Amino acid sequence: MNRLSKVMRQIERLPSGLQPTVRSFILGKIIRFAGTASCRVETLRPETCVIRLKNRRKVQNHIGSVHAAAMALLAESATGFMTGMTVPDDRILVIRSMELTYLKRASGDMTAVASFSEEQLEYVRNTPKGDITVPVVITDETGTETVKAEMIWAWTPKKK
Repeated sequence: MNRLSKVMRQIERLPSGLQPTVRSFILGKIIRFAGTASCRVETLRPETCVIRLKNRRKVQNHIGSVHAAAMALLAESATGFMTGMTVPDDRILVIRSMELTYLKRASGDMTAVASFSEEQLEYVRNTPKGDITVPVVITDETGTETVKAEMIWAWTPKKK
């Protein structure tokens, strides 16, 4: 269990209604861009992450929907937070690649869901240096998948 997963476990002791707010505040301080965009981290566990982003003026494009860059932030945050809970503290995690395909015009608020299988969790935990492809599903408030995204996260041992 790494430092991030220990903090997230402590948050789970709070009343369930408070957990997303506290989780989002803490992660927004660590990753400031996610905090600036007001990403709401609904669920964060080693095997899954769910993040919501309200369609507010500060994240909109010229046609009033969530900006493509904000959707990329949502995908990167969901996959990165989840992977960050899994990588041991003696390693450094970085994003290597982002691939996003915008399928349909988004309507309203957005939700990103990333997940790992048990095999993927074991691979990340037990591989000193490596990378992993993490798919993420992004839907709008109608439940329509608007973005197909895949992130590649890499890690290496920290220098001593």
